[in-house]
Amino acid sequence: MAEKLKVNEIFLTVQGESTRAGRPCAIVRLAGCNLRCSWCDTPYAWDQGRQMSVDEALAEVEKLNCRLVEVTGGEPLIQPAAAELLRRLCDAGYETLLETNGSQDVSKVDGRVARIVDFKCLSSGEVAANMWSNAACLSARDEVKFVIADRADYEFARAAVGERRLAEKCPVTFSPVHGRLAAAELAAWILADRLDVRLGLQLHKIVWPDRDRGV
Repeated sequence: MAEKLKVNEIFLTVQGESTRAGRPCAIVRLAGCNLRCSWCDTPYAWDQGRQMSVDEALAEVEKLNCRLVEVTGGEPLIQPAAAELLRRLCDAGYETLLETNGSQDVSKVDGRVARIVDFKCLSSGEVAANMWSNAACLSARDEVKFVIADRADYEFARAAVGERRLAEKCPVTFSPVHGRLAAAELAAWILADRLDVRLGLQLHKIVWPDRDRGV
């Protein structure tokens, strides 16, 4: 039903990624994903969750008393009620972020939402799912992220940024796959090419290295 959400978890943490990294943030992780990326670090969100109304989810967020809220997944936009949740968060005055996997149309998301579009690189196994038409509707409030596992991923992402002029539209982050690519190596590639992108580390994995949920 459109008014119901399948919610994996709602919790308070320090924002681990994006240009808001380091800020307290309420996370609403919706269950379900249409992709199966090889390096996915939240496979528990693929199918684990409980049914909640949008009102119930908003009430849980309100209890956390945090003005920055991110809706993520899984892939939140495969749930019809996600659009209503995002709109209602904005109406309530929250600074609202959406993290989406790049395969879903973001053009109809409420314009007050900062859309973080995670386009997939080669090593993910899901590069064919990228909806590149999303790049055309990005604005300065939005962000693009590429998760990089190796040099081939880096070359793919570098080409995408250049060909689609992504860094001229919004901030772009290159984030190394945790445990597969050293941050120093990715940083060296970015510096060598003088790319106008950010090096993004998963701050929550540095702060809480022994936890994989609720952070």
